[in-house]
Amino acid sequence: MLQSTAVLSVLTIVWQGATAGELITRHPTALEYHQGGAVVLHVFTALTAIAAFLLWRTTRGPLWPTVLAAVVFVGTIVQAALGDDATLYLHVPLALVLMLGSGTVLVWSFLLPWIDRVREARPR
Repeated sequence: MLQSTAVLSVLTIVWQGATAGELITRHPTALEYHQGGAVVLHVFTALTAIAAFLLWRTTRGPLWPTVLAAVVFVGTIVQAALGDDATLYLHVPLALVLMLGSGTVLVWSFLLPWIDRVREARPR
């Protein structure tokens, strides 16, 4: 479940970047797409944080992916609050931070099976 929600979070952030680019060119429906994408992003990042927590709870693996996923979710709320013209100087860099955080959780979720195999193969 974590892999799926992490992929959807990253794809939604990419969508947000594309619609933000269309906002610059004054595309007539770009703002509607960007605002709708923000709602979808909140949902997917919340689901990613929940999935990371549930995975941590069952495996007692590292806690940092859960914390990072939760920070990304909260960051999407902050970013949405900073989405008007007066605060775009904060909105845009925060989008890059959210992409980095989401991408990190995504990569970790796909590396997890490999990490587990390496741990099992180590002599005790």
